[in-house]
Amino acid sequence: MTVATILKQKGHDVLSVSPDATIHAAARLLAEKRIGALVVVDEHRKVLGIISERDIVRALAGAGPIDLDAQVSSLMSSSVLTCRAEDTVAHLMSMMTENRVRHLPVIGPHGLDGIVSIGDVVKMRIAEAELEAEEMKRYIVS
Repeated sequence: MTVATILKQKGHDVLSVSPDATIHAAARLLAEKRIGALVVVDEHRKVLGIISERDIVRALAGAGPIDLDAQVSSLMSSSVLTCRAEDTVAHLMSMMTENRVRHLPVIGPHGLDGIVSIGDVVKMRIAEAELEAEEMKRYIVS
């Protein structure tokens, strides 16, 4: 199965923020939408970075109180791993595990085309395993 299969099920919507949005606005959106990361984009939807709950927590743990009016660009991870629609679930699992990331923006021919989380990947892998088990049962019975 591929990223395209995941996006077909979950959709292509991506919540994003501009680099000059406040950390407070980003944290509020993360909490309100119950998501773990926001893609940071410019006015042309070009991916500039990603800000996650982890980034905010690490800033709090490292420096203590943070300025919630500071810009997202001050905390975001600017080195962003991405994936494409044709990438396999196995490839995503490997990338996410090796790089210790939980979210991968999907880049298509026209730019940002979606986002895949570790939860999406696990859900798809479980569905794959259940399908394989069901096919084996049918094969054995026939």
